[in-house]
Amino acid sequence: MQASKQEQYIEFGIESEQYAIRIQDIHEIIKMQDITQIPNVMPYVKGVINLRGRIVPVISLRNLFRLHEKEHTKASRIVVVHHQDDTVGIIVDRVNKVTTFTDIQPPSERVGGPDGNYFTGIGLTDSSLVGILKLDTVLLHE
Repeated sequence: MQASKQEQYIEFGIESEQYAIRIQDIHEIIKMQDITQIPNVMPYVKGVINLRGRIVPVISLRNLFRLHEKEHTKASRIVVVHHQDDTVGIIVDRVNKVTTFTDIQPPSERVGGPDGNYFTGIGLTDSSLVGILKLDTVLLHE
């Protein structure tokens, strides 16, 4: 499938892997801040933050993807996304750049988490492959 030249993505990394989210789904990108934990939530829900008076839940993609947790660094960010009339923060190791893809391939049915397919496609760049996240699956993971 050919990607539209107009469609832009924010590319970010977790461990050595690269992922992307459509830029129109992103509200803002902020530095790490204190997260207030909430009891009795799924392990990948880290808690909530106060974003200028609005309470925003924050999830860890590391935990959701069953990677080991590690200390946040100066490069760690919270990508705040809009999803179904709600705002959610996603913790990532680093934000790389705004990018477009010349080609986006559909993901194999074998690609994705054990509980579902987390990707809408795989973006091809000159130097790497980038998994384009399907926010519905990632944010509504049970």
